[in-house]
Amino acid sequence: MARSNFSHVVGFDDGPFDKYRHADVPVVGAVFSDLRLEGVLTGRVRTDGANSTRVLAEMVMASKFAPQLQLVLLQGIALGGFNVIDLHGLHERLGIPVMVVARRQPRLDRIRKALLTRVPGGARKWSLIEGLGPMEPVAGVYVQRLGLSPGEAEEVIGRLAVHSNIPEPLRTAHLIAGGIATGQSRGRP
Repeated sequence: MARSNFSHVVGFDDGPFDKYRHADVPVVGAVFSDLRLEGVLTGRVRTDGANSTRVLAEMVMASKFAPQLQLVLLQGIALGGFNVIDLHGLHERLGIPVMVVARRQPRLDRIRKALLTRVPGGARKWSLIEGLGPMEPVAGVYVQRLGLSPGEAEEVIGRLAVHSNIPEPLRTAHLIAGGIATGQSRGRP
């Protein structure tokens, strides 16, 4: 298999949190060079807030890894409940491709209803999600992508999904975030 142009990747995930309490939620970025963990980034976003795009961009740009990073992977389009990431804004600020990965198709009808009836700024957040269009099936998962082709997305998933159908940077970020939030990691990303 040819070497990918996306050998330096950061995967972000949030830690477990109480969805009924508005607080800061830990976010972890696992920085990989191919299949080797190179570093860890940490930050915090507000439960159901509106700061996830800014926080992720600042975490990347302020890190020593920024010059080498070629791709951002996200475990879903929101952190801390409904703190929806503006994928276009993140892609533009960082100048590198961004890809969301999910095990299954999200239930957009339920997400829309929750955003429009229970979440502050829900209409704006829903428009960010709706503007991306549906997730695409790729290599056993679903993705939304900016700045990379379907073939490149498939190659990245195939190369980085070693121990499950979720790429290692996301799986690792999930485990670390769980350990930070609760003292030990658990569950599947």
